This record gives sequence, C-alpha cells and structure tokens, in this order.
Amino acid sequence: MAKSKTIKVDYLARVEGEGALHIRYDDSGVHDVKLKIFEPPRFFEAFMRGRDYLEAPDITARICGICPVAYQMSALHAMEHALGLVPTPELRALRRLIYCGEWIESHVLHIYMLHAPDFLGYDSAVAMAKDHPKIVQDGLQIKKAGNALVRLLGGREVHPINVRVGGFYRVPGTTELETLREQLQQARALAEDTVRWTASLPFPQFERADGDQYEFVALSHPDEYPMNEGRIVSTQGLNIDAQEYEQYFREEHVEYSNALHSVLEQRGAYMVGPMARYNLNFDRLAPRVQRLAEEIGFPPFCANPFQSIVVRSLEVLHAFDEALRIIDDYRPPSEPFVSGTIRAATGCAATEAPRGLLYHRYSVDDAGKITAARIVPPTSQNQKTIEEDLRLMLPQFMHLPEARLRARCEQAIRNYDPCISCSTHFLQLHLQRGAGALG
Repeated sequence: MAKSKTIKVDYLARVEGEGALHIRYDDSGVHDVKLKIFEPPRFFEAFMRGRDYLEAPDITARICGICPVAYQMSALHAMEHALGLVPTPELRALRRLIYCGEWIESHVLHIYMLHAPDFLGYDSAVAMAKDHPKIVQDGLQIKKAGNALVRLLGGREVHPINVRVGGFYRVPGTTELETLREQLQQARALAEDTVRWTASLPFPQFERADGDQYEFVALSHPDEYPMNEGRIVSTQGLNIDAQEYEQYFREEHVEYSNALHSVLEQRGAYMVGPMARYNLNFDRLAPRVQRLAEEIGFPPFCANPFQSIVVRSLEVLHAFDEALRIIDDYRPPSEPFVSGTIRAATGCAATEAPRGLLYHRYSVDDAGKITAARIVPPTSQNQKTIEEDLRLMLPQFMHLPEARLRARCEQAIRNYDPCISCSTHFLQLHLQRGAGALG
C-alpha cells in the first residue's frame, strides 16, 4: 500500500477572499476535491430589502473593492428594466467607458501582481519586482490609466459614487475626457507589450478530453464585445435573455462551503469569464486586437485555462481601444440621467464583470422600496468548474515533486482570478495522498 502523504499550505495568497481546498488522491486517481469557502455570509441581498431603489448601486458597489463598477452596472440595468427606463446613447457610452476603466484596472492587477509570479517562479509580486522591476512598473502604469477613467466618471477610484439609476449624477465635459487621451495612449502601448509578454510565458499543457470539455457562458452582443448588455449564450447552444436566467441556472448549497455553487440545469458546471467572452465573441474584439492575436499566433478559441492570462491581456488592450473610440465620438448628454414613474415591478440584468457574468434581480413596490434581491457573482458560477479542473488535472501532474504539484494547484485556481471577498487571502490548500478521509 502506498504511504499516505499530505501537503498543506496554510494560505494561498494572490487571490481575494478566504477559504480552503481539500484534495484526496492516491496512485489510482483523485478521489475528492472540495473548494471550501468558510468566509461568513455577507447578507447583501437581505439587508437591501426595504431600502430605496436608488440605493441599490451604492450598496452593491460595496460587495467588491476590485470590481464595484460591475455590481453598480448590473444593479442599474436591473432597476431600469423594472422601471422601464432607457438611458440615452450618450449615457450608455459613458457607462461602457467606466466599465473599460474597471476591466483595465482589475485585469492588470491580476495579470501583473497575482498571476505573473506563478509563471516566473516567485511567491509574490514583491519578490518578482526585485528581479523584474520594469514588468511591475509597467503594470502599475497601465493600472493607473484604468483608475483615472473610473475616478473621472465615478467620482473616486474605489466604490464610485457618481453612478445612479438612469445615468450619472454628473457627466464629464468633452475637455475633461480629452485630458485622459495621452495617458490612455501611453498605457495602450504598454498594454500591447503586455500581450506579447504574456504570450511568451511558459504555459502548462492542459486541455480537457472530449467528454469533459467546458461549456463557456457569456454575454453576446451583435455589434460590440460584451460588457453591459447582450444575450446569455454558450458554446453548447444556450441563447437566452437575462430575464430567463433563473429558468436555466440553479444555485446549490454544498455542506463544505458558505458560497453557493451555480450549475446549468441538467448540464452541470460551466465557465464564465475572459476565456468564455473571448471564445464566444472573438470577432467583436477591436480589429487591432484581433490582428495582434493573429500576429502572436494566439488562436481565436482558447481551451487551456493556464493561458487565461493572455486572454486577459487581450481584453485590456481592447478596453483601451474601446475607451479611446468612445472619447473620440463623445457628445455630452443633454441631461445627466433619465427618470420615470415609480411602479411595483421586477427587473433582471446581467453584465460582464472582469471575472465573468454577473446577474442581478430586484423587485420594488409602488413606493420604490426594494422587496427582494438576488445576486449571482462570477466566482460562484466558476467554483464547480475549478474543482473539476483540479480533478482532471491532477493525474497529469501527479509525477511532479510535492512542492511543484502544490504550486500547480495554486496556479490552476488563480487561472480564474477568483474573488470570494475583498480580503487578502482566499483559501488553505490541503493535498492528501492516500485513501483516508480528510479532517
């Protein structure tokens, strides 16, 4: 009988949140994989009940300090669907612009500070910076450009306060946006370098077999790469409106996690996020981004999750091109927001947070008070897929020394940039060799 062996990592850093991962395996295969989220529930859906509908964007922005715009945008669209509000094209463009800023700052944080150390053999971005100072400096400069967009449109970089149902409290003038052009253009050049650099990293070879292939799920829009709007589609033929979401997706409670697992009815796990968006919408990326992908030999369909860092870098570059296009075409709206009549209704919406599809549903009464709320974040939708990745990946890598095997598991989790909360650490990792149950 093979000797039992346990690998324990107290904290997996460079992801957001706290939890634990338990894997039980032996020479015959992987017997158990549990992504344990032990962080306490935060009850946002519950304590929004009774609050005014205008408060939803500001309350939900506090869910995440990394992607507050995503929560605001989903809340806005859901409330506007309930109330029958349709923002003007100018307001819609500004919302897309602030989303560009969030994609840039969030993706770049992950690429340079959280994920790159895995590929270059460092435990942290601080250690990496000692040997690769320019890499880290470039990342910080790119991130500053994203911060500048969010600050101008949102009023501040973290938990923006200028976004409201119907539009904005204040909209920028043409000159204000023009002042960002030079910074965005300089950062765009660095973002292009980032694509080339990430494409040169050493990627573990991992793709699922035919019977275990991912079902990628993302928004799809006929005219643009999806951010705020679109139908929910998948690589296995799903094509629904956001209002149909709960007919096809179900959240399950598992005993070892305080975070729900989301599955597709009768189909199980699926993947949301940059790879899903890219695989379903490659032809709607900015033309220069498509050409660069072709130039570096990166295919229009990517099934290796370790290459998600390249997809994120391509999305950063697209966000810069989209931001510059919006600034070029910008005409200030006549009013900063549209308003309508309060009514009892229910509204749903889905947008694309940096980490993937984010679904919101709200019901309000005829006084505009929230009576019910539901939020399904990207990480809960990816949790089961992360577990399946580890289950399918481990047999391929079990020959590695324990330290390298542990690092590969950590890297596989960081492929998804999981965000459990705004905390520094995400999970504890336990790898146990042998048939015994884990404590």
